[in-house]
Amino acid sequence: MASTHSPAHLPGSSAGTQLLDHPWPPAHLGEYGGSDDEAAPQPAETNRHRMPRQTRGTAPLLGVTAVAATLGATGFASATPAAAPAVEAPDEAPVALSADPGLALAARIQQQADSQRTAAEETARLQAAKEAETKRAVQQQEAKRAAEAAEKAKLAAINLPVRDYRLSAHYGQSASYWAHLHTGLDFAADTGTPVYAVGQGTITSAGWAGSYGYRIVETLPDGTEIWYCHLSSIIKGSGKVVPGQQLGKVGATGNVTGPHLHLEVRPDGGAPVDPESWFEQRGVTP
Repeated sequence: MASTHSPAHLPGSSAGTQLLDHPWPPAHLGEYGGSDDEAAPQPAETNRHRMPRQTRGTAPLLGVTAVAATLGATGFASATPAAAPAVEAPDEAPVALSADPGLALAARIQQQADSQRTAAEETARLQAAKEAETKRAVQQQEAKRAAEAAEKAKLAAINLPVRDYRLSAHYGQSASYWAHLHTGLDFAADTGTPVYAVGQGTITSAGWAGSYGYRIVETLPDGTEIWYCHLSSIIKGSGKVVPGQQLGKVGATGNVTGPHLHLEVRPDGGAPVDPESWFEQRGVTP
């Protein structure tokens, strides 16, 4: 006969709660699956430790949603990469102007103006550098010409042949011990006093010259001959000389009455002229 017994609901249970049915092992098995002889004792109250079955609803879903929201606000938000900073377009072609033809045209015009201004500035810089270089070249050329002129002036300068002297005889004088009129200018000085070249020239003769004693003949660039006579010694006997260069020393050789330098000036190597006038014409006063 079929049993009409139905399991009764336990007291305190409700329609929304069902007991999880965790039956103990059959009586014929032990705790470890053994025989009836080893069956584990049943608890005194079978339903005391049973967990109630939870009715499916929205509570678990709401819990997950809350956790996700919390993580999104904290952990997930920090893990999300930060938005890249906006990159500005170059000044020559602003992105914002690409949508406006008028602004784009103005930008191109400005760019062309900037390029033209830059080109003009570079041209001006190059021109200024060129002008400065030309100015330096002119200054160098002028300095060179000035130096050359100074050198020429120095070489063309006329100096007195003796620095410590007194004039003892002038050109054109007559005396019993002269066979003819005096043909030069006498610079009386101690024996050994230096004798200097009166100007730039070349030594064309040096040595004994009879009544002139020891004599040096210097020829100037214009052909004028300067005779240095009665020398005690000759220091420069040949070659080119410059104004103020020592040629010899004052002496008393030849036809003399005392130590002195007898100086004659002979233009183009001809007849002598007055040395005093010749010096004065050149800004020098004996």
